[in-house]
Amino acid sequence: MTNISKVGIIGAGQMGNGIAHVFAQAGFDVILSDLSQESLDKGLVTIEKNMQRLVGRGKMTDEDMVASLGRITISTGFDGFADVGLAIESAVENEEVKKKIFTDLCPILNETAILATNTSSISITRLAAITDRPDRFAGMHFMNPVPVMKLVELIRGITTSAETFDTIRELTVELNKTPVSSEDFPAFMVNRILLPMINEAIYTLYEGVGGVDAIDTAMRLGANHPMGPLQLADFIGLDTCLAIMQVLYDGLADTKYRPCPLLVKYVEAGWVGRKVNRGFYDYTSEVPVPTR
Repeated sequence: MTNISKVGIIGAGQMGNGIAHVFAQAGFDVILSDLSQESLDKGLVTIEKNMQRLVGRGKMTDEDMVASLGRITISTGFDGFADVGLAIESAVENEEVKKKIFTDLCPILNETAILATNTSSISITRLAAITDRPDRFAGMHFMNPVPVMKLVELIRGITTSAETFDTIRELTVELNKTPVSSEDFPAFMVNRILLPMINEAIYTLYEGVGGVDAIDTAMRLGANHPMGPLQLADFIGLDTCLAIMQVLYDGLADTKYRPCPLLVKYVEAGWVGRKVNRGFYDYTSEVPVPTR
């Protein structure tokens, strides 16, 4: 197996703290970085709550939880990244933000460290090109919520070496996740299929074919989906959904990927889903209420 024992995670949001959780639980030392102490503190609280749930379900012992939490350290910069074997960027789905992170991070990493991105849609080859190690750069797209979902999409850029790809595949298996290999096309596999479906559900709402509750109920009961597409969009984040659809639309130049104008309006309004308690549903009450 790999000789990587320490992993750096950039971004303590819902994806980043989930990635830190699974690596720490699997026995890796983790350094979790974010811009603010507040974000880091919130991330640690989320990790502890999620581990407590596992303890409550008998899937983790109290001793394992204490040991796992003890493997996580935090930093508002890149202190502690000099000796990581793998650094995973999990910041906002914005290409320029990600490029800035890699530009700042690369001089700090040791020369053998692997760089990965948790991007859900952006070109791995293009991101790798601005680093000092394009052969040791790959995509590791975890699914949300990371501690629960078994899949990790592994994306090989044009310059990604076979050794790098084999290493991240082995690491994925060590995390008790299932890796699937994707070529470097816009939005890869999962979101190439999933997000146009969500976008079409939003068009169905926009055109008045059905209301929020009717659309979600129809897909839950008619297609046996565990969650309706509009509820799922809120869970993912409407800003993230829009960013992915824009990558598909720009990258594939096909009008079938045009983001629904209603999705754009919701994002412009700041109604981006569960993280702000309002999207296609209002989450301020005990039972979510459709906003349209």
